[in-house]
Amino acid sequence: MTDIFREIDDEVRRAKAAAVWNRYRNVFAVVAVVAVAGVGGWQFWQHQERQTASGLGSRFESALRASSDGNATEAEAMLTELAGAGKGGYARLARFRLAAEVGKRDAAAGAAAFEALAADTTLDQAYRDLARLRAGLLRVDIAPYAELKTTLEPLTTGTNSWRHTARELLGISAMKASQYDDAGRWFDAIVTDPQAPQALRQRVELYLALVRGGAVETKN
Repeated sequence: MTDIFREIDDEVRRAKAAAVWNRYRNVFAVVAVVAVAGVGGWQFWQHQERQTASGLGSRFESALRASSDGNATEAEAMLTELAGAGKGGYARLARFRLAAEVGKRDAAAGAAAFEALAADTTLDQAYRDLARLRAGLLRVDIAPYAELKTTLEPLTTGTNSWRHTARELLGISAMKASQYDDAGRWFDAIVTDPQAPQALRQRVELYLALVRGGAVETKN
């Protein structure tokens, strides 16, 4: 009797399954097609992304080679094209490198290009801070201390990744402007920071020796 009831249950289940299939087989077919197309589309998209990234990488390397070979105009042209290629990693790298290339021939123009990156809210804050620092590096010899201080002081806080370099640049700028108290304060901030690199500490000790000596008077 048990076997008979089991066979009946199996028949009922098969009948129900057949009824569901007959009723919804078109839906099942569409779902299957969509699933296969989705997987295929995803794989195709990944392939295209890899191809695009590979192409952009090759063009970026070509721009770097042109720069190292002294072909600045060619390098800038290729970097400009890459910078407009989208918002991916190579486009971002190209924008930073292009600003650096411009800065080689025109410090003020290069600084302006980095400041444009610093103002770009689509970039992560760390990249914007780096752009601000690079702008300050180009301006240290052409901008007054007060202007550089306004730009770089926000980077000197205790948690900012670029604080050591920002403090050094401000110290150098203050020293050039004969603002020795400010220069000493920036250099002391580096020396007392336990995370400051050892090489930087040694360099700052030399700066501090100059600061302690004060202005050098020359006689005609």
